[in-house]
Amino acid sequence: MAMTPRLEMRQGQALVMTPQLQQAIKLLQLSNIELAAFIEAELERNPLLEREESSAEAKPDNAEAEALDFTTGASAEGEIDVSVADLAPDLSAGDLADAGAAPLVDWSKASSGKSLDDLPGLEETLTRDVSLPEHLDAQLSETGLSPADRLIGAALIDAVDDWGYMRADTRELAARLGAAESDVLRVLAVCQGFEPTGVMARDVAECLALQLKERDRLDPAMEKLVANLDLLARSQHERLMAICGVDRADLADMIAEVRALTPKPGAAFGGGPVHAVAPDVYVKQAPDGSWLVELNSETMPKVLMNQRYYATVSKTAKREEDKLFLSECAANASWLVKSLDQRAKTILKVAREIVRQQDAFLVHGVAQLRPLNLKTIAAAIEMHESTVSRVTSNKYLACARGLFELKYFFTASINAADGGEAHSAEAVRYQIRALIERESPDDILNDDRLVEILRGRGIDIARRTVAKYRESLRIPSSVERRRRLARGI
Repeated sequence: MAMTPRLEMRQGQALVMTPQLQQAIKLLQLSNIELAAFIEAELERNPLLEREESSAEAKPDNAEAEALDFTTGASAEGEIDVSVADLAPDLSAGDLADAGAAPLVDWSKASSGKSLDDLPGLEETLTRDVSLPEHLDAQLSETGLSPADRLIGAALIDAVDDWGYMRADTRELAARLGAAESDVLRVLAVCQGFEPTGVMARDVAECLALQLKERDRLDPAMEKLVANLDLLARSQHERLMAICGVDRADLADMIAEVRALTPKPGAAFGGGPVHAVAPDVYVKQAPDGSWLVELNSETMPKVLMNQRYYATVSKTAKREEDKLFLSECAANASWLVKSLDQRAKTILKVAREIVRQQDAFLVHGVAQLRPLNLKTIAAAIEMHESTVSRVTSNKYLACARGLFELKYFFTASINAADGGEAHSAEAVRYQIRALIERESPDDILNDDRLVEILRGRGIDIARRTVAKYRESLRIPSSVERRRRLARGI
């Protein structure tokens, strides 16, 4: 078959993601903190955008405070006759004459040019906490190391996490810096002598060993104990006594010393700024028992397009690039305002449906949380599941029971033993925790026993699922709980 050029016309459908549509989708998944930062950047970039602020109330004419006239000693209430001699009785006659000749300053008219509202707030004058890298850098500069070694030390400090552990691989770090691994290890040994003790360790065992070494308690028996922390976590004391070569009393003393150490030496230092979580939606109960869902106006940015300024500058624009810039700014501003309004409406719509589905949780608590998925909410509000997923990410709901992320209300379902309504996985976790918290010391509930009790309550659940939920709640096994009770922990 010969290949010849030809023209063809085909008809098809395709979804084109315009920049404006991409921006609208991006706004949906931003948290209120990220959205505020995004809006600030847009306000700086787009001259046609401005923040919508409520107009300040006009001050009454008589709102100014009355001021004393220090030059005449008179006030609005009456005259005050005060002489210089009365103010300074210890001055001589000559000093009094000089003081009387000097004009008194009217301090009521003195001003620094700034009002009280312009002064910095208290939180802006507070000192910032020293971060762990800054604390380590200060100690590195006092070590007297060579410039090459200080460069290696700075790279090691950059690899320290918030807990104080050095997470970089020394071989990879040496290759990246073009240095020998022995030099990296030598500088690391110096840095591990910094305060707080145990900082820049590569694992928990090394961190504890550094602290024990400073206390002169890192003997051979303690070294073996620190090297077998996994056995200590599983309370296998018999094996530890055999490995360390000590009796039970000595092992108890050694364990007490290890527990007195700090496994996270860097936790005491300030990290980055911590932002409090602000709710996006408030849920309140109305007098008739229904639930009122409203947006948090404090977290919803209010911006608008300055039409008057746009009309003014459009008349003065001469060049084509200026006109094009203004038209782009106008289009972006208009689209951003619409996108923010649509985002607020979508959040409110999704939150109302979640409250409608989980009204039993609001009344009775976690035990009555119903199984829910994105598909159910999307079908109820006639939206796509991906839209609901973006809306519920990093969005929080505040109610009488606390502050919850919207994704918290989406849980898997567990079938009922009697074929009735399914149970929420989160509600089953709550019941498992409650059963274990109420168990008696003489009757420790193992996973099989938990399965029997839950099935008696109409929950069809397997033993491995109970074990998985128990581990997710960080609850030890029945054997470990029995051992801890025996030790009085």
